[in-house]
Amino acid sequence: MTQDQIILFSLFAGVFALLLWGRWRYDLVAFAALMLGVVLGVVETKHAFDGFGHPATIVVALVLVVSAGLVRSGAIYLITRTLVDSTRSLGTHIAIMGTIGGVLSGFMNNVAALALLMPVDIQTARKAGRAPGLSLMPLSFATILGGMATLIGTPPNIIIASIREDAVGEPFSMFDFAPVGGLTAVAGLIFVALIGWRLIPNREDAHKAVSDMSAYIAELTIPEGSKQIGKRLGELEDAAEAADVAILGLMRGGKRRYGAARNSLLQSGDILVLEASPEALDEFRATLGLAFAEREREERVKAAGEGLDLVEVVVTAEARIVGKTALSIGLSWRKQTVLMGISRAGHKITSQIRKTQVQAGDILLLLVPKGTGPEVTDWIGALPLADRGLAVTQDSKTWLAIGLFVAAVVAASVGLVYLPIALGIVVVAYILLKILPLTELYDHINWPVVVLLGSMIPLGAALENSGGTELLAGALLSFTDAMPAWAILTVLMLVTMTLSDVLNNTATTIVAAPVGIEMARALDVSPDPFLMAVAIAASSAFLTPIGHKNNTLILGPGGYSFGDYWRMGLPLEIIVVTVSIPLILVFWPL
Repeated sequence: MTQDQIILFSLFAGVFALLLWGRWRYDLVAFAALMLGVVLGVVETKHAFDGFGHPATIVVALVLVVSAGLVRSGAIYLITRTLVDSTRSLGTHIAIMGTIGGVLSGFMNNVAALALLMPVDIQTARKAGRAPGLSLMPLSFATILGGMATLIGTPPNIIIASIREDAVGEPFSMFDFAPVGGLTAVAGLIFVALIGWRLIPNREDAHKAVSDMSAYIAELTIPEGSKQIGKRLGELEDAAEAADVAILGLMRGGKRRYGAARNSLLQSGDILVLEASPEALDEFRATLGLAFAEREREERVKAAGEGLDLVEVVVTAEARIVGKTALSIGLSWRKQTVLMGISRAGHKITSQIRKTQVQAGDILLLLVPKGTGPEVTDWIGALPLADRGLAVTQDSKTWLAIGLFVAAVVAASVGLVYLPIALGIVVVAYILLKILPLTELYDHINWPVVVLLGSMIPLGAALENSGGTELLAGALLSFTDAMPAWAILTVLMLVTMTLSDVLNNTATTIVAAPVGIEMARALDVSPDPFLMAVAIAASSAFLTPIGHKNNTLILGPGGYSFGDYWRMGLPLEIIVVTVSIPLILVFWPL
């Protein structure tokens, strides 16, 4: 093993270890590794930033912008409003939502597809009177499966196509993934719709946590001159019960009072700690004449607009507020917004709400100046749980947006236009036709993913140029010596799938794809079946909530625990391997 190989393997080991640890965000870890690689001389300075101009990076960014344009035009909600009905049985609902999610994720980023459909699914569950956790995991898995079918459905496919272009001179086209990825996705969707959802743990405590997804740990303040001053906290129980509010405690001077809190005499400035839905919270506040927050904070919010709105958002792993508090990011003075409540399934919140560190998967209840909900949500980096009130541009532009996107896909598929150029033209058209506001253009790009790709691609190229991938391929071939071709592909898939379950699928693909190519070269066969095996495996992260962003997004709203995913995910991964290996050998022979 050469010195460069030792350094590069050490860098990748460090990256993987830090990603597993999760203390620092993956884009920072990847960029730091790239800079260290340059300093140590294993990445040439002139090639250090090649990844940021790489077609794979550009396509990922453009797909997210095009997805946003389709949303703003009303194209997506036109589909969901037409097909979703809360009166259907759970199995039928899962089958329909899974099909919609699978199809959408084939033509837009699968994270974006879930982000669009998750609020619809939660609202449908509320109307049907069932726990959202019964359908959110099937929806997440369906959107992951659907991304396997096309080039732009998921970042691993885009990366695989670009690596193939570097290796053999021609990338995979838009629908080259469909024969294997599409049929595998169909098999997976059938399992999820008929059997998989029944394997989700039917735990009473989990169902209680999600039975009312709008229940928050929230705070209301006793204002000056309130009629409640001088009363004992226990005297508010009747009003609380009538409004369906649970009084959890009293906070005074920034400290929670326990034990005899119910006998405490209420004072001006006391904070009531409550558990309630937004509607119940507001009813309780109005009945007793309470304030949403400390007087100065509430007045600041009112002064910023003509009224107040309550908005609900779910926190993503990349949100600005993750690991921080509302106080530390200046939510109040920067955006005139008050954090009213936090919903965190399975965990108690004992500190003051605005001083509580927010976690990915938390649901936040925000008090915002009227009409500013979308702006505040985007600034935080969260996803809307309730209707954000975003008006579609014009009904006439819905079909225009769809038509432009379809034309670009067709043109790229038949080779008339290079895919990044085709998507770039769609973005320009969306801006010029005011389908997507220019001011929002860069807000819809997932910059942490762009930085991750831009950083990992040069590192992956350096590993390949140093002979490191050839070394890994030799180790795998030695392990599979004398095995038939299908067994070798299966081992490659299992190794890749295992990595993808615990690591970012983008990082997994960048390492595994060159290894697959080296294995093919050593066997003197076509690299295509090995690349397809990596593409399918890298997208099959169903065992944990950390393997894929979609699984992380549903963790809080679904009320799941870490160990809930494998119950449906393990048989699904077995099905994926069982179905895809024969399909690869048929459609992409060695």
